[in-house]
Amino acid sequence: MRAWILAALVHPASYIDGVSRGAASTGAPGGWLGDYLRDPAGALLALLTPVVHWLQIWWPTVTVFAVFATLAVIAERRALARRRHAALVADARQVTVLAPPVVDPAGGAALWSNLVGLLRPGWRRWWSGQPHVACEYVFSEAGVAIRLWVPGVIPPGLVERAVEAAWPGAHTRVASPAEPPLPPPSEDQRRLVIGGELRLARSEALPIRTEFDADPIRALIGAPVGLGRHEYACVQILARPVTGHRVARARRSARRVHAGASTRPVGRLLDLVTPGMKTSRPSGGRTASGALHTDPQTSLEYAAQNRAIVAKQRGSQYETLIRYAVATLLPADAGDAQLRTARDVARGRAHALAASFASYTEHNHYTRRRLRHPGLVLTDRRLGKGDLLSVNELASIAHLPVDEAIPGVQRAGARAIAPPPGIATPGPLAKPLGVSDAGHQRPVALRVQDARHHLHVIGATGSGKSTLLGNMILADAEAGRGIVLIDPKGDLVTDVLSRLPRSAGDRVVLFDADSKSRPPCLNPLDGGETDLTVDNLVSVFRRVYSAFWGPRTDDVMRAACLTLRAQEGVATLADLPKLLAEPAFRSRVTAGVTDPVLRGFWSWYEELTDSSRSQVISPLMNKLRAFLLRPFVRDAIAGGHSTVDMTSVLDGGICLVRIPKGSLGEETTRLVGSLVVARTWQATTGRARTPQRQRKDASLAIDECHNFLNLPYPIEDMLAEARGFRVAMTLAHQHLGQLPRELREGMSTNARSKVFFNASPEDARELSRHTAPRLSDHDLAHLGVYHAAVRLVLGGEEAQPFTMLTQPLPRAIPGRAREIRGLARHALQATQRARAAGTAPRQPGTQSATRPTQRPATPSGNTRPASRDSHTGSRPRSTDPRRHP
Repeated sequence: MRAWILAALVHPASYIDGVSRGAASTGAPGGWLGDYLRDPAGALLALLTPVVHWLQIWWPTVTVFAVFATLAVIAERRALARRRHAALVADARQVTVLAPPVVDPAGGAALWSNLVGLLRPGWRRWWSGQPHVACEYVFSEAGVAIRLWVPGVIPPGLVERAVEAAWPGAHTRVASPAEPPLPPPSEDQRRLVIGGELRLARSEALPIRTEFDADPIRALIGAPVGLGRHEYACVQILARPVTGHRVARARRSARRVHAGASTRPVGRLLDLVTPGMKTSRPSGGRTASGALHTDPQTSLEYAAQNRAIVAKQRGSQYETLIRYAVATLLPADAGDAQLRTARDVARGRAHALAASFASYTEHNHYTRRRLRHPGLVLTDRRLGKGDLLSVNELASIAHLPVDEAIPGVQRAGARAIAPPPGIATPGPLAKPLGVSDAGHQRPVALRVQDARHHLHVIGATGSGKSTLLGNMILADAEAGRGIVLIDPKGDLVTDVLSRLPRSAGDRVVLFDADSKSRPPCLNPLDGGETDLTVDNLVSVFRRVYSAFWGPRTDDVMRAACLTLRAQEGVATLADLPKLLAEPAFRSRVTAGVTDPVLRGFWSWYEELTDSSRSQVISPLMNKLRAFLLRPFVRDAIAGGHSTVDMTSVLDGGICLVRIPKGSLGEETTRLVGSLVVARTWQATTGRARTPQRQRKDASLAIDECHNFLNLPYPIEDMLAEARGFRVAMTLAHQHLGQLPRELREGMSTNARSKVFFNASPEDARELSRHTAPRLSDHDLAHLGVYHAAVRLVLGGEEAQPFTMLTQPLPRAIPGRAREIRGLARHALQATQRARAAGTAPRQPGTQSATRPTQRPATPSGNTRPASRDSHTGSRPRSTDPRRHP
């Protein structure tokens, strides 16, 4: 047929005439179809002859039109490519991947197999293209960062969840918009960039090496070691899933490799020009000449190559492109010598990066190609035509380092564990904690009824404890639950005041050691049962001053407090020094004491000489004076009648105690906070008179709790009783070494919900008993900032531990703190005016001003007031002042 075509092209008219005569003589069917059946080549030539004659006349016009049409098509294709790429770049984000402590070697294949799901339908690929992903190894003086560039058209969270699913325990940090892989120069700098591109040297049907005894990434990460302050490097791997026409082209290339034909365009063109010359490869044990092949090694190599081609084409495919670059930032006025030296160093580092890919050589290998303007090309992240790789091949060059000994790799501190089913989300009946950091990110919360089992929070300064407590307190305030907060630093109360709702202003009782306004008064000797009040007060002093407290000091203070409680009117701690040091005041107060034990104590006390009496009371007096010399303490603790009713606070009020150690001193802060805790505990136990269903949920949050839990009761008993009284305690501190053994054991057992921020290795080993085996001591010791391990009580049972990130506090409302302070101050002034008038407004957190009723005179002629109980109103005292108020 080839000879017929040549004859027809040389003498077309005679050829057509001969064909017509042959058709007429044979009587075959007429028409073009009959001619095609008798002589296909002649029929086609007859059809093309008019076209050739037409082109001979109009070829200049046709040529010009064809050139313009070709240029228009090329321009349109380029414009379409630019529009597609602009759509990808818009809202693109950068995902930094932090490797887990132990990296699963199969994670790379799992990630890229998962991302095959990014493949769009055919019609959509034709219209808007197929998005690609860039895996970048970015090197700097600080080490190497592994990042994924994700186009904006890919839904948020899709790639991030794929990474966390591929490598359990890995963390992702998302930044939007995406940053350039190499930092741009500033105004007084110039940037020198050396880079290139890696392409497959042989047909893309042949695979690269994928099986290694050691991690091949080790050579890549070690190549740019020793980067200086202004030196950077990047290896960028662009990849997009492909199918259809692109895969079919690769299969045609595989057939050419199998047949021994050329796979390059130039080689195929030469094959057409020289059709008689064909290359062939041995197959079936014979050479091209038919002789028996005698080299078994070559046969084995060809067989292995065929198997590798088939294995590569079996799975999903990616079109990939590898680029690399090294950048150096130089001063704008750098000289030629400095520029030349920097160029030589950068070129050497770029060669080292490219050479690290030599370890992938097997049936195929990578070769370097020059890249113009590498800095701009890497920043653009455009993927045109690339090389086809299977999932396993791509995973071998783009994965997290498996070798734990590789230095400089950013690693996740702790595994990310998803919360178990049933963990609540924030709402009116659940207190917000944070958001989960594994799987689908969602808010997590602690149910109010489960919060009654108490919450233990531990973490170093700056780890996120105050943020957690602040969000929980704001949620309680919004829901109308009672709150008592003790803050020895001061920042937490300030943050809460700036964010409280305006409607909560009339419920706030504020103790602020730095405020110039007169604080409310919480007199520890006013109200309550005498035995409980005095025991709590003496216990607080004894535990705060445990190193300087003896049995005689304890006896003196207890007797003095019981005596003051027996006097007519209100007693304060400011009366203690006068009782012990002023004979006239002492004789007037002790004259009404009827208890024989107390009378015996004061008889002994009066018999002491002045020097002996001074020795007895000096240990107590120096502590009382240091305590009462501070105006804030004198007004808040010894200012007369209590203006704060803790029962009302627990039923819906908000008591904020801001007592910074820097303002009051450590010992005074401990005393004030402990006295507030003692009064709160008295109000808590007073709920025993209220039916259980009528008890409202309340919270007691104590930061640096080891400083303020100084009551004479075991902590396990307090926590157990508080749960029954529906008072949820949140106990926060920095490390376990701050807790005495009894307090540590009690909190470990009875504060059943746990939130652990970053802990020391010693504490992590102890705390991991609550989180193992899901979270080890290594995980607890490597938690990041605002990252916490959590184990909650769920429906009365302890749930599986998980990890979370605390959420920042809401934005502060300008002027809200000043407004809340004003409302609290006005409420206090209204209470004081009402007390002076004999009545008090019934507001949460303020105590009624009803005067104690007087009981009839005792047989000795003395009258004593019947102190009002803080829960049940007024009731008379018995003759023993130590048993009843």
